Amino acid sequence: MAIKRGSKVETSFGSASMTDLMFLLIIFFMVAMTMVNTNALQIMLPKGASRVDDKPTTTVTVTDKLEYFIDGNPINYEQLEPMLKERFAGVEKPVVMVSMDKHVQVDEFAKLMNMAKRGGFSLFMMTTP
Repeated sequence: MAIKRGSKVETSFGSASMTDLMFLLIIFFMVAMTMVNTNALQIMLPKGASRVDDKPTTTVTVTDKLEYFIDGNPINYEQLEPMLKERFAGVEKPVVMVSMDKHVQVDEFAKLMNMAKRGGFSLFMMTTP
């Protein structure tokens, strides 16, 4: 007489918990990416209508207190031109993106434009859409 076993081992795989886990990870990363702040310096940009498709080589930020930053690093205005010339040594088509607070006088942007003309690099201003 053969003895039969009463329980059998289930060999199938349930993927419902894996689907739930992936869904929660997607939600987590979507929420986390909306909290990433790309502009660490808090400045209010003016409104603009056109777009520039050139990729900037470096970024110059001017705050409302006339503090200058190159790629987030503070710098004096007197050091700005030599630093940009040093960075653009050997770069074929250098482009500088300027993020300037909307409360800064136009004279400051004019000084940067003259600097760009002397240095031989392109300059464009970042605005909010």
